[in-house]
Amino acid sequence: MTKESQEWALILGASSGFGAATAVELARSGMNVFGVHLDLRSTLPNAQRVVAEVESLGRRAVFFNTNAADADKRAAVLSSIQETLRSRPDAYVRVFMHSLAFGTLVPYIAEGPKQRVSQRQMEMTLDVMANSLVYWVQDLMALKLMRRGSRVFAMTSSGSTRVIQNYGPVSAAKAALESHVRQLAVELGPSGIAVNSIRAGITDTPAMRKIAGALALYERSAAQNPSGRATTVEDVAKAIAALCDERLYWMTGNVIGVDGGEEITA
Repeated sequence: MTKESQEWALILGASSGFGAATAVELARSGMNVFGVHLDLRSTLPNAQRVVAEVESLGRRAVFFNTNAADADKRAAVLSSIQETLRSRPDAYVRVFMHSLAFGTLVPYIAEGPKQRVSQRQMEMTLDVMANSLVYWVQDLMALKLMRRGSRVFAMTSSGSTRVIQNYGPVSAAKAALESHVRQLAVELGPSGIAVNSIRAGITDTPAMRKIAGALALYERSAAQNPSGRATTVEDVAKAIAALCDERLYWMTGNVIGVDGGEEITA
């Protein structure tokens, strides 16, 4: 693929964790990158580092520091993307990746209302970590920014089917996310666009460190993993890049484990 590649990746959550690693890996595979992230001054260097890495690979990086779950801001980002691609009619979004990790980590049941999840917190978690996938894909399709051969990936976790302390709202969001992926896979099938969930093993990311007992979970997964170590963000990024191969167009609607065998030995 030449430096004038017209294939772009659009990654939500591009400044850290899985999103950041995938941005760099897809750039290495030849794609330019649109990144959406939400960082304050203290964490903004993370996004700047990813931009620099993408550009060092000879690809373009256009990043937006904004709230991906806000409808007006989503519209503004997509308008800017349209403008960027307008001068090149062959340019399109080859990969859309949903990797938003912003949710409430509190129990359902507690002694007082301030200690348990509220309706607002539950709805926010579902909206950001699950429903926003649908809204972004709807708009990408309406604007004709994706085409036959495009891929959609959404980051789920084993917590979608398991109980983890204080993880209930996020667990519900991950289960909903997987349901959205199945529905989108069916509805986008006639357009030739594959949609899959990626279930990574327990990985050391900023989002993981916010989960109660995360360090113990991480150490246990590393010790039990048949591969002898825990999953890394680079493992997941390489898998996503490989799943973009045009020969894998028939794989859609799946929850794909990228964990070195963690799930079958847990």
